[in-house]
Amino acid sequence: MPAVDWERTGRDVITMEWIDGIKMNDLAGLAAAGHDLKVIAANLIQSFLRHTLRDGFFHADMHPGNLFVEPDGTIVAVDLGIAGRLGKKERRFLAEILYGFIVRDYRRVAEVHFEAGYVPRQHNVSAFAQAIRAIGEPIHGQSAETISMAKLLTLLFEVTDLFDMATRTELVLLQKTMVVVEGVARTLDPAFNMWKTSEPVVSDWIASNLGPRGMLGDARDAGKALVALARQAPDIAARTERLSREIDLMAEHGLRFDEATAQAIGKAEARHTRSGRIALWVIALTLLYVAWRIF
Repeated sequence: MPAVDWERTGRDVITMEWIDGIKMNDLAGLAAAGHDLKVIAANLIQSFLRHTLRDGFFHADMHPGNLFVEPDGTIVAVDLGIAGRLGKKERRFLAEILYGFIVRDYRRVAEVHFEAGYVPRQHNVSAFAQAIRAIGEPIHGQSAETISMAKLLTLLFEVTDLFDMATRTELVLLQKTMVVVEGVARTLDPAFNMWKTSEPVVSDWIASNLGPRGMLGDARDAGKALVALARQAPDIAARTERLSREIDLMAEHGLRFDEATAQAIGKAEARHTRSGRIALWVIALTLLYVAWRIF
């Protein structure tokens, strides 16, 4: 990512370093510079997935005009006008869904959708797994150039719509970006295999975050939460004691209002009463006028 020039950056303007590179849609220029287009395609997808899964942040406008390749092969993405974020929980769900498709564990893919709350509980997990299998199974055994992440995600969204899956803005943005990035990779390498390229990044993230190391990390997070809760314990205990006393008094003497609340209720009732009286007078006068006009 280009470095930010903070001295020339303000509230309305962001200034970033100058990039010397070849645009990723200049295939002839990349080849003439000696770059391996297949390597660039793989690096592009893996970098995007690392940012998404590891950092929870992704460039959401990765068309070829925003992607450059420097002389040493480094990929540089500019124009961060559109970016997306995923929380830790959403990243875990995304990784498990992608990995489930890679290893053909459709039952787990379905379970993750239910655990995430993406599919309402009234639906059947097995039925949803069967629908997902109908999407994922045809891609296995095909040549790489016929397997499209874009098509797969589109079909997945169509199926989840049948199961009343709620639309998540960040996931739609991620889907759109993955479609664009896959298209760029296919331009560089027509035989590009999205699944084979994604597998090392996804499996490594799962091993780090859902395996023993991930459990240790979750334990550390839980420990921090417990420490924070322990620090608040005296205040929580005091609030609980006050609440208990108020409930006991309410049970004994009924619901009580403080003076300001009682006055506010009285004023509101008075306004309501006056409005009702005025309305009755208007209706009565109207009827008298109508009667006078008739007779």
